[in-house]
Amino acid sequence: MKKMKKSFNTANKRRKIKNREKEMRKVNWAIALHLGALRQLESSSSISHRNPLLHQRWFVQRAAATPSLSNFRSYSTEMLSNDLIKIMEQRVLAIERRSACLENLVNQPEASPAEYSKANKELRKLRDSMQLISELRTKQKEIDGLKSLIYECSEDKDMLDMATEELCLAIDEEKRLQSLLLKSLLPKDDADERDCILEVRAGTGGEEASLFAVDVFKMYERYSQKKGWKFEVVGVTESDLRGYKEASAAISGVGVYGKLKFESGIHRVQRVPLTEKSGRVHTSAVSVAILPQADEVDVRLRNEDLRIDTYRSGGSGGQHANTTNSAVRVTHIPTGMTISIQDERSQHMNKAKALKVLCAKLYEMERSRIHLSRSKLRSEQIGSGDRSERIRTYNFPQGRVTDHRVGITHHAISDMMEGENLDIFIDALLLQQEMDAIASFGSTQ
Repeated sequence: MKKMKKSFNTANKRRKIKNREKEMRKVNWAIALHLGALRQLESSSSISHRNPLLHQRWFVQRAAATPSLSNFRSYSTEMLSNDLIKIMEQRVLAIERRSACLENLVNQPEASPAEYSKANKELRKLRDSMQLISELRTKQKEIDGLKSLIYECSEDKDMLDMATEELCLAIDEEKRLQSLLLKSLLPKDDADERDCILEVRAGTGGEEASLFAVDVFKMYERYSQKKGWKFEVVGVTESDLRGYKEASAAISGVGVYGKLKFESGIHRVQRVPLTEKSGRVHTSAVSVAILPQADEVDVRLRNEDLRIDTYRSGGSGGQHANTTNSAVRVTHIPTGMTISIQDERSQHMNKAKALKVLCAKLYEMERSRIHLSRSKLRSEQIGSGDRSERIRTYNFPQGRVTDHRVGITHHAISDMMEGENLDIFIDALLLQQEMDAIASFGSTQ
C-alpha cells in the first residue's frame, strides 16, 4: 500500500512538473511573439498576431494566472529576436568604446578634479553592464571553441556527445547573459530607487468614498509592513463618520517608488455602504497618488519663497493639541501650493513633515513637466496617474478586484484589502512596462 502511495505521489509530482514546463513554453512562446518572431511561429500560433496589443495582454494574463508571476519575469527577455540582438551588439560596442575612453581619462594625471569625478561617476554606472559584457564575451568564445571541437571530433562518438551537451549548456547561459544585458541597457527611471509619499483622497461617493479611503490607506499600510518598509503617517483629515477625506504617508524602503508608482490613479469601489438601509450597491471612488520623495539636492526651498503660518490644531488630541499653535501651514508662494499638517504635538515636527511633502510635490511637478515635454506620456505609458483614469475596481458583492490596465481579475478581495496578493497586479504592470521598454528599445534604434 505504501509503495502504491509513493508511486502515486511520484507520478503526481511528475505531472505537475510536466504541466509547469508546458506553461513555461507557452510563456516563452508569447514573448517570442511580442518581440517580433512572428514569422517563425506563424504556422503554429493559436494567438492572433494582427493586433500586437492582443497577444501582449494575453501574455500578461497568462503569466498572472500562474502561481507566482514574479517567477516568470526573468523569462521576459529570454527569447530575443535576431534584430534585437544586432541592436544590442551595437549598444555593447558603444559602451565598450565609452568605457575605454573614460578609463583613459581617469588614468591621465593632467585631468582636472571635476573631469576625474565626472568620469568616475559615469564609469560606476557602466560597471554592471561591462561585467555582463565581459561574461558574455567569455561565454561566446567558449561556444566557438566547442563548435570547433565538434567539427574536429565528428568520428569520436563519446567526445561528440560530451561536446554537444556542453554546447547546449553554454548556449543557454549565453541567452541568460543576453537577457540580463538587455535589461541593464533598457532605460531606467532614476526615481525608482527612492522612497515615496502616498496620498489617498476621497472622490465621488460622499461618506462612502471617505470610508473606502480608509480601507485603501490601511491596505497600503499592511502591504508596506509585509514588505518590511517603514510606513509613517504624515497627515489625516477625517470625515463626520471617521472616514478619510484625505490621508498621506511617507513610505521608506528599497525601491519603494519603483514598486508602487503604477498605483496612482482612480480606485473604484462597488459595495453596499454602511449608510445604506435598503441594501443597494453604490459606486464610489478614491484617488491615489504616489510621489517620489525628493532630496535637498533635487528641490531647493528658499526662505523667501515660503510663507509659514501656525494655528491651533482641530479635532481630537487633548487639551495640549487644541490650546497651542502646533499646527503648521506652509505655502509655496511661486506655485501657490499649500501643505497643512497638524498630526504631531510639536510645531517643529509638523513643519518638517509639511516641508517633506512640499518637496515631493515640487519634485513630481518638475518630473511631469520634463516628461510631458519629451513625449506624449499619458497616451504612451501605462498607469500615468491621470486622475480621470479609472485603473482598478473593487467589487465586494462579487468578491473580485479587477485592474483595467492589464485586464487581470483576482477573486479574493478580503485578502487584497489585508495587503495580500497586491503583487499580482504590481508585477503584471512592471512586466508590461518591461515589455514596452524592450519593444521601444528595438523600434527607436
